Amino acid sequence: MLVRTEGGLGRLTLNRPRALNALDLGMILELSAALDAWENDPDIDIVLLDGAGERGLCAGGDVRGLYEQIRAGDAEATGEFFRAEYALNARIAEYPAQFVVFADGITMGGGIGLAGHAAVRVVTERSALAMPETRIGFTPDVGGTWLLAHAPGRLGEYFALTGASMDAGDAIYAGLADHLVPSDRLDDLRDALVTRADPATPTELVLLFDETPPPSRAAAAREWIDDAFAAETVAEIVERLRGRGEPEASATADVLGELSPTALTVTLEAVRRARGLPDLRSALAQEYGLVLWFATTQPDLPEGIRAQLVDKDRSPRWQPAALADVGGDAAASALAYVPPVPLWT
Repeated sequence: MLVRTEGGLGRLTLNRPRALNALDLGMILELSAALDAWENDPDIDIVLLDGAGERGLCAGGDVRGLYEQIRAGDAEATGEFFRAEYALNARIAEYPAQFVVFADGITMGGGIGLAGHAAVRVVTERSALAMPETRIGFTPDVGGTWLLAHAPGRLGEYFALTGASMDAGDAIYAGLADHLVPSDRLDDLRDALVTRADPATPTELVLLFDETPPPSRAAAAREWIDDAFAAETVAEIVERLRGRGEPEASATADVLGELSPTALTVTLEAVRRARGLPDLRSALAQEYGLVLWFATTQPDLPEGIRAQLVDKDRSPRWQPAALADVGGDAAASALAYVPPVPLWT
């Protein structure tokens, strides 16, 4: 982590470029400590978060570390990580100073937890945002279900279940970003945030560099996405996709057929329940129970990490392997799980 101040700007830079700035517990604690130090500092009125390197803001959390914790049966360490991460997510959303994030390049999973809840969310022409958790037998977290639940139509279910990537146009349309600034203008925007003339706000400054985003591909696909992903169950979603007779819809059904049936079933219900929750903290509490349910009781999460990131054979053996074999009470059971240590104390 790089932590420094420049005039009235507090600058935070994730500094693990070779690991795509993936978050570990140490980085989360450093970010939280910096926010603690600046919260009552009258000289700091804007906080800027960005990532070192040109590949991305943050590729997500330390999934390999999670894998080792699960294999070792260290549920206490797993809970500690998620409690610290979710507290940081909520802190960003509630921070008294204007919180600006440059989600340049890859911003996924835990990266969405940092970027998605900021006051001013900037993407670029090379941004790729996603919540790809179902691809490792997991479920979107870090407030991802809250963000996706408020996307237009059924895009929340679509992006949560498929883990599909959003470009700048999609991210702004879906409500996960606010402004498109070309990557070669980010340095100029940083300078403007430091040298701004009062009473210019971060939003006013960003608008000086803002460009019209490209048309959202997801918006163009709303007709078939909204139709299919409004179905009651994942199996019915797949059936509707197959029945559309459209190549993109059929390809989406193929993607769902490769993913963990349990993760898909739980994720669908999690997004829909998040729509009825009152605030981000409530959604984080729901997600906290779900992730510990997956981490401590389900075989698909370690199997998904093994297949995608450890052995890299891309051939996970899901248990159960078919949607028809997932118990009818699987989602309810997951959502009813009570973690041994509560998220908010």
